[in-house]
Amino acid sequence: MELVALLSSGEGTWVQVSGLIKYGEWDRIILLGSSFAEKFTSEKPTEFIRLDTGKKVVELKDEIMKKLAGKINGTEVALSIASGNGKEHMALISALLGMPVGVRFVALTQDGIVYL
Repeated sequence: MELVALLSSGEGTWVQVSGLIKYGEWDRIILLGSSFAEKFTSEKPTEFIRLDTGKKVVELKDEIMKKLAGKINGTEVALSIASGNGKEHMALISALLGMPVGVRFVALTQDGIVYL
């Protein structure tokens, strides 16, 4: 299963994403964020998709759909929205569901990776 994770401007929220990458077994890791998020580093290979997060929500959703086209192999993805804001979350979830791809929210807890 692919891990799709949003990286927003607060580096403190990247810890959750970093842990998911480190402890999870993923077929592919796709990270989305602004140019600021390109600073994120990982010990595993990832694909970064740069977004213009200043766009309106519908435009952002369309941008995400276009940039994710052909990158999701299965019928569902593990999705982390621990980082980001409401507009970014709505655009990403809407884009994935519109592809159509199912989403399984994933989080790193003290008990390990859990699907919510």
